[in-house]
Amino acid sequence: MLINLGFIQIGWRDIVDIAVVAFIAYRVILLFKGTRAVPVIYGLLIVMIVYYLADEFGLYTLHGLLTNFLGSLFLVVIILFQSDIRKALAEMGAGRLWFNPKPVNQVVDELILAAVQMAEKRIGALIVIEKKTPLGDIVESGVEIDSKFSRELLETIFYPNTRLHDGAVIIRRDKIAAAGCILPLAVGVPPKWNLGTRHRAAIGITEETDALAIVVSEERGIISVAISGKLIPGLDEIRMRRVLSKILGR
Repeated sequence: MLINLGFIQIGWRDIVDIAVVAFIAYRVILLFKGTRAVPVIYGLLIVMIVYYLADEFGLYTLHGLLTNFLGSLFLVVIILFQSDIRKALAEMGAGRLWFNPKPVNQVVDELILAAVQMAEKRIGALIVIEKKTPLGDIVESGVEIDSKFSRELLETIFYPNTRLHDGAVIIRRDKIAAAGCILPLAVGVPPKWNLGTRHRAAIGITEETDALAIVVSEERGIISVAISGKLIPGLDEIRMRRVLSKILGR
């Protein structure tokens, strides 16, 4: 099968080739999104723009310097992104480039029970479930744990007056990836909502990523779920199970 576009002929192999490359590029972008590699990539793009403008306007000294710099761009990329490349290759090896693993049912069930118990004891908590968008930078902002999920470990982390109590816990499939993590706060929240830092952080991380955040209020003992920048408050065990099942597609 051939598609004629003027002087260009596109066969089915070309379409498959383009589709595969586009998919891989999209998944790689998702792997790097939200990491420290993003501003570095922007910096390299600015350097390339300056290189082009220097050539157009005859700035030969600047153009020569940038030519030498970009000539070794491959080595520069390896040096700048060595940690990110290593993590991306690890994610690929784990299959995250090709599919989006979801939290296993047992983890979600234990998570719900832990949230209900902490709400009854008025223990504040902020739990983020990673979905498609990797939360690499968020994990690096806290203490990496990379431990198999357990309700006991989660409740211990949020026990009052512990060092990790005030931060967020990141759940990555069936593991607690990190604790004590710092999340971006939501902006433009109406004062009348009277939201605390945990709730604003939950809204903030779900505005910037596709993650799901669970908040347990220390003052009121109320469970809330944040998704896509919106907060669903006042959940009991049954409603929370229903909401998580719908969002996570269980």
